[in-house]
Amino acid sequence: MSTTAVHPVDEKLPTPRLAALGLQHVLVMYAGAIAVPLIVGRALKLTPEQVALLISADLFCCGIVTLIQSFGVTRWFGIKLPVMMGVTFAAVGPMVAFANAMPGVDGARAIFGAIIGAGIISIVIAPAVSKLLRFFPPVVTGTIIAIIGISLMRVGVGWAMGGPPNLAQRVDTPKLVAMVDNAKATASAASKPVQLGPIPMVDNPGYGALDNMAIAAAVLVFILLLVKYTKGFVANISVLLGIVAGCAVAIAMGKMNFDKVGKAAWFDVVTPFAFGMPTFDIIMILTMTLVMIVVMIESTGMFLALSDLTGKKVDQPALAAGLRTDGLGTLIGGIFNTFPYTSFSQNVGLVGVTGVKSRWVCVAGGIIMIVLGLLPKMAAFVESIPTFVLGGAGLVMFGMVAATGIRILSTVDYKGNRNNLYIVALSIGVGLIPLVAPRWTQQMAHGLHPLLESGILLTAVAAVVLNLFFNGSKGDTAGAVEAAKAAEAH
Repeated sequence: MSTTAVHPVDEKLPTPRLAALGLQHVLVMYAGAIAVPLIVGRALKLTPEQVALLISADLFCCGIVTLIQSFGVTRWFGIKLPVMMGVTFAAVGPMVAFANAMPGVDGARAIFGAIIGAGIISIVIAPAVSKLLRFFPPVVTGTIIAIIGISLMRVGVGWAMGGPPNLAQRVDTPKLVAMVDNAKATASAASKPVQLGPIPMVDNPGYGALDNMAIAAAVLVFILLLVKYTKGFVANISVLLGIVAGCAVAIAMGKMNFDKVGKAAWFDVVTPFAFGMPTFDIIMILTMTLVMIVVMIESTGMFLALSDLTGKKVDQPALAAGLRTDGLGTLIGGIFNTFPYTSFSQNVGLVGVTGVKSRWVCVAGGIIMIVLGLLPKMAAFVESIPTFVLGGAGLVMFGMVAATGIRILSTVDYKGNRNNLYIVALSIGVGLIPLVAPRWTQQMAHGLHPLLESGILLTAVAAVVLNLFFNGSKGDTAGAVEAAKAAEAH
């Protein structure tokens, strides 16, 4: 009597163990999953209820797309490996630029339209992208991931300070009124035009408040203590535990309340187009499509690394099916009021740490995410977390993204190929232009602004072009796989 051996990837574990391991995957990715809707929702200046809706939609779609990727839907969608899907940080820069240009519900509908368009295009081009890995060696992917982290650090610092830098001061209205009246009187007496000096400003007492910064620092210290003195699962969820600890301190100091949580329903269904029908702008769609190409290249390296970890061979059709799911997940995200999706590499790292290779663990994790997305009270609780609490965690999360890029770049050969130094130096320099000169595009066509205001996209384009110029298109698949293995924190 012969029995067919089941590959560890396809092994069905007992239900209690599946549930526990699935929950572990959810906890590892949870802090990263909720960060993007919080960033974009607040950049859009949406109401707390609308931000909570974004969070619910995000968790719900995380679950749906994870099921498609891990379980598989037809031979066209799903790589059928232990993959947890979440919103990508790579899209945050362009989306925040969109949000700043067009805040409110109209901006949200424009972002969702761009995401839907990019999702459709990504599904179509996925097979071609699966063959482009040679254009994204570690010198390119490391540079892109580093600039993603550097760009996002602004958000983490802003959370800790109480908002973006423009909130540090506000107009001193009484002084301004007095200045205008005096200028008018002087100009009238002398029969000259009205001339005003600099607008008087006053410091915003809510910006950089010492007690808020102290809580952010306490969250940061607590996370570092967990990382240093704990191991395994607790260390893996140190950011989430740090946020919980920060919330406890904020509650004790009267800086966090549960009014919105009490008003939220226990159960609600996530509905498509909750903000109205999306609007479609070709420049925004192309911008988001460029982001998705970068995301899919990262996913390609991640899938190959996961194939190496699990011992299950991934051929080109399977790779294309996995990348199509990135596109399908992004399309689903745009329809259900959320954002572009990719495989979460911290969960890939967890597969290596635990040694559990079964994709059914991620299927269980996907089901848990769907349930969380149907609980508005959970989203309302997340939305009610003070930004300064998130600031301490954001410095860790986003700093680790930058550090991951640096770690990948450390594997690059600079001694034998000095040209790699120029690729990194110039690509990071180009990516920093929107950070150090936010209005550098003001003399250019307005339609180009979303494209040129994203340091991430500028870095990606510069790194790919410079790598082709200096190194050609010679493939380095093994290097890309090693880079993906190094990206556990991204």
